Amino acid sequence: MKAVILAGGSGTRLHPLTLVTNKHLLPVFNKPVIYYAIEKLVDAGITKIMIVTSPHHIDSFVRLLGSGQHFVPKSTHAKQIQIVYGIQNEPNGIAYGLFIAEDYVGKDNCVLFLGDNIFLDDITPAIKSFKKGSTVFLKKVPDPKHFGIAEVNNKGSILSLEEKPLKPKSNLAVTGLYVYDNTVFEKIRKIPPSARGEYEITSVNSLYLEEGTLRAHMLKKEWFDIGNIDALHKASLFMKKRLSHEK
Repeated sequence: MKAVILAGGSGTRLHPLTLVTNKHLLPVFNKPVIYYAIEKLVDAGITKIMIVTSPHHIDSFVRLLGSGQHFVPKSTHAKQIQIVYGIQNEPNGIAYGLFIAEDYVGKDNCVLFLGDNIFLDDITPAIKSFKKGSTVFLKKVPDPKHFGIAEVNNKGSILSLEEKPLKPKSNLAVTGLYVYDNTVFEKIRKIPPSARGEYEITSVNSLYLEEGTLRAHMLKKEWFDIGNIDALHKASLFMKKRLSHEK
């Protein structure tokens, strides 16, 4: 299985910090945001990753990450993981960002990881057990009106998806982590752009839902979405406290 980390966007809610850099390069305590995504994937046994970003930030990612030489997989004898890069010229949606990686993914299944998300859960079991369809990672939140929300039955099957509903059917937010089988690229070709002109990942997930192959994996530990100054600060304080307890 390969992975695609989306690391584009203008990060307007993080201005002025992101006026001269990409938000995924900002520090969360002692390392850049994107390190958390890469390390989480490597811990789950994934050693081939494509970083998709905008053309004016790609040089910064290459300087930081190189070919993956800073990340050594634990489960193989390889000296490093493989990192390659894709360019998303326009901010035309998460699904389109994944579509850029089609040739790289090839016939494999893939993990889609929004690079401004930080997860504390071990995602290895969900990755290792994946066979077909799609898995979305859900987290209980106190304010479901601000998220994409999934309604789930007691067997872990998703019944419905809603984007920032006024009357949420559940408190389970769809986070920035997904696993897809290789039919995802066919599905991306089928979806039209949304009213805001983007190819939405929710539209792709809805096609899996129609097939009955969209499954849920529940997250129990902390989840951070580094979308604004408060979230960045909260994540940094949490990581500082966590590392101090590990010493």
